[in-house]
Formats: sequence, C-alpha cells, structure tokens
Amino acid sequence: MTMNKTSIEKRESISQKLELLYGEKGQEVYQDIEKLIEKYSKANVSPKPWVTEDDVMLITYGDSIKEDGKAPLQTLREFLEKYTKETLSAVHILPFYPYTSDDGFSVVDYREIDPQLGSWSDVNDIANDFDLMFDAVINHISKSSDWFQGYLKGDEKYKGYFIEANPSLDYSKVTRPRALPLLTPFETSEGIKHIWTTFSDDQIDINFENPKVLLEILDILNMYAVNGSRFIRLDAIGFMWKKLGTTCMHLEETHAIIKLIREVLELSAPGTILITETNVPHKDNISYFGNGYDEAQMVYQFPLPPLTLFSFHTGNARKLSEWAASLEPTTNATSFFNFLSSHDGVGMRPTEGILSEEEKQFMVDQTIAHGGRVSYKDNGDGTKSPYELNINYLDALTHPDEEQDVRVNKFLAAHTILLSVIGVPGIYIHSLLGSRNYYQGVEESGINRRINREKLNKETLLVELEADSLRNTIFTEFSNRIKLRRGQKAFSPNAKQEVLFLDDRVFSIKRTNAETGDEMVVLVNVSNDIVDLNTEFSGLDIIGSEKIVNTVTLQPYQSMWIKIEE
Repeated sequence: MTMNKTSIEKRESISQKLELLYGEKGQEVYQDIEKLIEKYSKANVSPKPWVTEDDVMLITYGDSIKEDGKAPLQTLREFLEKYTKETLSAVHILPFYPYTSDDGFSVVDYREIDPQLGSWSDVNDIANDFDLMFDAVINHISKSSDWFQGYLKGDEKYKGYFIEANPSLDYSKVTRPRALPLLTPFETSEGIKHIWTTFSDDQIDINFENPKVLLEILDILNMYAVNGSRFIRLDAIGFMWKKLGTTCMHLEETHAIIKLIREVLELSAPGTILITETNVPHKDNISYFGNGYDEAQMVYQFPLPPLTLFSFHTGNARKLSEWAASLEPTTNATSFFNFLSSHDGVGMRPTEGILSEEEKQFMVDQTIAHGGRVSYKDNGDGTKSPYELNINYLDALTHPDEEQDVRVNKFLAAHTILLSVIGVPGIYIHSLLGSRNYYQGVEESGINRRINREKLNKETLLVELEADSLRNTIFTEFSNRIKLRRGQKAFSPNAKQEVLFLDDRVFSIKRTNAETGDEMVVLVNVSNDIVDLNTEFSGLDIIGSEKIVNTVTLQPYQSMWIKIEE
C-alpha cells in the first residue's frame, strides 16, 4: 500500500470496513457516506503539506487566559497574536463545546461552541493565523445531551445510540481507566436500563455498532475540518468498541473505524491529520499507526513525560535513552506527537515494562514530595495502581526548596528533550508560561487534575510577563529555544534519530535529515554533575554559540544543540 491510494481504492476499502462492522447493512451505510463526501468536498478545504520542523503546537483551554468583558477565545487570539506569532505554528484548543463535567470532556453538543467561551467566528479568526487541533470526544457524550435525553424519552432517532448492558454478566476483563462503576442505571421510557459509562456517570459511551452513530460522527468530523481543524484529536479512542469477554480496548473494529475515518477525510477534506490519544503501553499506542499509511497519521508519545521526569529525578537518562533507542522508525506519512505536560497528569501506564514497581513508587513518592497528587486505576481484582501523577510539570521536576536558577535550568533541559526527539512537539500553556501547582483548584473541586488547569487573569499575567519573575524568565528562554528549533532542518519530524549513549547522565541523540544533509547532536545533562565527554564530532552549539571540537563539558542541567560541520 502506498500513500497515494486512488479514490477508487479508498472507496473499495471503506466498503470493506463497513462490511466488517455492519455486515449486510454496510452497503446502505456506504451510500450515505458517499453523499457525505460529496457534501463536504464542495467546501474545497485547502490541503496542507505534511508536518515539518516548523510545526510546534500550543495546548490550551479556550479560557486558560481570561479578562473581564471579553469572550475568552478573543482574549486567547489576542494573546497568541502578540506573544506567540513567531513561536508557535498551531494551537490545540481543548474541548470548546458546551459541557457538563470533566472540564470539557463531557460534551453536550459537538456542533456548538460553549457561549461562555465565544462563537464559531472566534475559532475561525484563530484559524486564520494558526493551524488548529480540535477534540473529537467521540467515545462518550454528556448525559445532558439531546442525544441521551432523547434516548431516555424513547425518541426513535436515538434508539441504539447507547450501550445497554446486563449487570448480572461478567465485566471483569474490561479495562477500567478510573475507579468508578462501569455501568450506570438510568430510568428510561422502557424502565430501568444499565448503560455503559466507561469514565463517569455523566459520560455516556456512544454505540458505534449503530451505523447511524458512525454517520453522525463522520459528519461532525468533516464539519470540524471545514472550520479550520487541520488536526483532529481522537480522545480516549481505544475504548470505542465494546465486546463482552474482552478488555474492550484496541479491538479490530476500533482500528477499522479509525482507518475508515481517515479514508473518508482523505476524500472530503484532504490534509486533515488524525491524532489518536491512547494513554496505554507503547506497543498498544503505536498500533494506531496501522501499517504506517492507513490509520492515524500521529499518535501521542505517552512514555516521554514520565521517562523524562524519571531521568531528572534520578540524574540518570539510561531508561529514557534505552526506550528512545527501541523506537522503530515511523513512515514518511506518520509521526509522534510529543509532549511533557498537558491538561491531564503524567500517565503511568506507559511505563509498564520499562520501569520496575519500585521505580514507579519512587515517582509517586517524588510527586507527593513536590506537592502533587496521585490518581489510581481499578485493576478489576480489588487492587489499584497509580494511573496518573497530577502535578504541574515545572513543580514535578523541582523540589519546592530548590533555587530558582536550578528550577529554570531543569525546566529548560527537560523541554529541550521535548523539542529534540523525533516527532512534533506540543507545549502546554502552563509550561510555556512557567505556571506552578494550582492548589486552589484542587481544593475547590476535589479534582486532582485541576492542579494544572488554572485560569489566568490576563492583566495579572501580562504584569508577570513583563516583571523580573520566574514566569518571565521561563517564557522568554523557552520561547527563544522554540524559535531556534523551528529553523533547524535536522529536527524535521521525519529526520532520522540515533541514540548515542555517551554517558548515563546525558541524554544524547543525533538527528539527521537525509534530504538536506543537516545533522544535529543533542546533549542534555539530566544530572547535577559537571560532565566531561570525549566525542568524535565537531560543530557549533547553537544554544550557547560555542564551538565544539571533540571534547565537551556540560554544566549541571545544561543543553547543547551541536550543528555538525563537514
């Protein structure tokens, strides 16, 4: 299979997947999909080329920065225009739809903008200057949605939109991301029904076994593409298909739906990039690449945040380096979406098979010592395991008693790793802005994840960005490093990555762009030691403007980007 499948081949492939999913009904569904493709093809969405080293994405809520008397999306646009135009190419605006819980991930209406945030015109205005990523929260929908309320009332349109279950059956094999009941009883027009609710009783799993649901979702995703979404993030997608007696994770049908979504978008909105969000062990995560040309174009690189953090906790990059060396090359049509911090915490499941139980507990202990919280998952056998470390990444890296210069150096070193490894970097707004643990949010809500979801007052923020402050220092230094990175062909998402193993205290890789010949050696000291290295390369460290000839001395937490000379 090649990247350039013909239109006929794509249509035949869509038809085959519909037969897998729906049997004889598949051909009826195919006719509806053809109409949908025709409808959205007329929008003439301009296809964009594949990602390059110039692509750097901000991750933010629509109201992460607020000011009185103005729609938060307008405030966000003005901030981005003034402070990030030369730093960022893209923005992931976390769910901006009306919602009832989970800070946006319990969506009431996929097609509307939360009026407290703004309007579609505000989103379109941002899309004029930045590529956008929208969330497709399509595993579940709010119990307050018209869909679910219609189902409860017996509306024929929504019959079969949700998954009715029998609580007397054995659901013990089902993967549980949270320590909450899997099934929730609801009073319906036909009496009490137990409905599948993977994440909470306000997040009702939708039923893709019903082809009408698939058609509705395909229409919504195309609408997103028309409204400026170059990237579509498929949230919690691994849970999409349910089959009793299995884990209900990563099933064949789930992969078939994602492949089908890609093929439909390639016909109706070419250039749209699907990114799967699956906070699971690495092997399962990268399965969403498919064969490298037929499923998600990008996957979240979930092991990177915990392994980078572990490296700085221990002053030893060996685990991170060995994991990076184990990565199989992606195809020229796929890449990783890299991040250290996000609206969620630092996931621990991706460390399975990499860190020992003692090493995981060490990370839990460090998180608590640094003022964070820990969320647990239900293992299905009465036990629980650490699922997520809830802490601001700056505070995760540094003990509360550490000096400010150490705090800044550790932060920049960790994020230099993020900017250097193969893939496209995503930067959470509270990392870019040097924010700290937000305890008030946790205390007021009882929600651990709120520790890294503070809503910033624009006026206060701008004062702090202009002052001699930690926020100013991190924002300035980090922004400068991002700008420097965007001009380096060696950091193309498809440039080769080789791990060098020069010293366990130093994360060291070589990036090589085969097309341009550009080569970059990355050195990041994750320890508090001065490290002397004897190397076989020469070049210019473009971070420190220092000429390097064979020997290198790295100060504690120092980073180098050494552009190799012939």
